[in-house]
Amino acid sequence: MKDTALYEHLLGLKTPWSVKSVDLSLTDQRVVVEVILKRGQVWADPTDSTKRAHINGWTERQWRHLDTCQFETLIKARVPQLKYSDGTVEELAVPWAERYSRVTLLMEAFVVKLLHACPTTQGVCELTRLAWSTVNGIMVSAVERGMLRRNEDDVPHLGLDEKSSERGHTYVSILTDIDRSRVLDLVPERKLAAAKTLLGTLSSTQRASVKAVAMDMWPAFMSAVQTCLPQADIVHDRFHVSKYLGEAVDTVRKQEHRSLAQAGNSPLTGSKWAWLKSYADGRSSEAVSFRALNQLNLKTSRAWRIKETFTQFWSYHYTGSAKRFFDAWSNNAMRCRLEPIKKVVKMLRRHETGLLNYSRHRISNACAEGFNSAIQLIKANARGFRNFINYRARILFHCGKLDMSLG
Repeated sequence: MKDTALYEHLLGLKTPWSVKSVDLSLTDQRVVVEVILKRGQVWADPTDSTKRAHINGWTERQWRHLDTCQFETLIKARVPQLKYSDGTVEELAVPWAERYSRVTLLMEAFVVKLLHACPTTQGVCELTRLAWSTVNGIMVSAVERGMLRRNEDDVPHLGLDEKSSERGHTYVSILTDIDRSRVLDLVPERKLAAAKTLLGTLSSTQRASVKAVAMDMWPAFMSAVQTCLPQADIVHDRFHVSKYLGEAVDTVRKQEHRSLAQAGNSPLTGSKWAWLKSYADGRSSEAVSFRALNQLNLKTSRAWRIKETFTQFWSYHYTGSAKRFFDAWSNNAMRCRLEPIKKVVKMLRRHETGLLNYSRHRISNACAEGFNSAIQLIKANARGFRNFINYRARILFHCGKLDMSLG
């Protein structure tokens, strides 16, 4: 088989396209495949079936292809600019690449696989010897392709969460499909308008299918759901509630440690992380050590027991039982004379309905919290993002469960 016939077969070329020549440069370690059009080829005018398109000019194009035996392989061709009867001018689509792309379809598919396997875009650039902008463009295009292919499946349970996108107080709002453990979309900021925009990315059919949304107690998110999804229940996320109670315990510990240290001796020195844990296995060395500390009957001990007692709330499957437990727990907690704990209890009372809804729907932002570690790794590997488009593309690429295949 001749080299020209080989590359015609590899590229899947058919009339009117054919390979004219294959040039090998040992010095540059490069193979250049020249593809030409059949003379006298005629194209139909898509705007008027009774007429044919006219050639308005030619463009010299070049595409990066998969390497041939470790040699960089380029496809080059003169591509006609077609002019239609309505005055539109369009470049002819070639069968081996997307219109206006700088790489072939096979190369693009290979890069998408590498992006899934490599932790950084720069790593893919080094493996393929492609420019960063080219690899990034392939990722963005793949995400756009995947988003267009998404079906309007019912999404009965959603998660709405925020994530810091950069250092400081720059946030993005993230919408997740809890049942399928995937990121649906994200938008800059965590304001009311941003949350409404995010929920607006769902179709009207999808919005009507939503039964409950798991979220923090952020007012903007609550208002957006009440406006855009009036039929959906708001379920306050157990992970955020645990976080608030844990922070209250830590505040009590800090205050008590400062007071005891001034008196001369504090058993709380170096115990911060011990109070933030749960000890399901009471026989571990950590549990035994903590038990001795907890039995000192400190204020921090009382705060920790209040926090741990509340974990029983999440086990109730009936709203009535959950409410009776919550009322008893909150009344007891309000008598503890620990202001940080009382502050959290008051907040939970204001959001009692959202807490009780957990017993009905039993959903949480666990998948979103799981995505947080993946997003954190993406941020660390990227060492920052030039803009939100790149940030969004990477999160949807790795966490969106998109169909990004070519063809």
